[in-house]
Amino acid sequence: QLLVVQGDAHASLYSTGLTATGVNWIAGAAHTPNVPFRCTAKFRYRQPDQGVTLTWQEDGSVDVQFDQQQKAITPGQAVVFYDGDVCLGGGTIDQVQKVPVPALQ
Repeated sequence: QLLVVQGDAHASLYSTGLTATGVNWIAGAAHTPNVPFRCTAKFRYRQPDQGVTLTWQEDGSVDVQFDQQQKAITPGQAVVFYDGDVCLGGGTIDQVQKVPVPALQ
């Protein structure tokens, strides 16, 4: 579905979370499915760290909920997780949880 909107601040450009697959965890303790974990994440190069809550799913995917809505998150992009300067791991954005826009529903 192609959606054309006016301006660069339209609500439909923002997301509240995502699902990551193919996640490789390279630092820190292993995580238990369905137990939330706090860290930060980056979705693009040189982006400031964004606060997130991760929840591992039984199928190995990770549900990522943003502290603040994020703009232009796209399936196929990478998401990388951090604890300060330490890279914890990352994965591929598989699904995006868009901000509900009443006029588009």
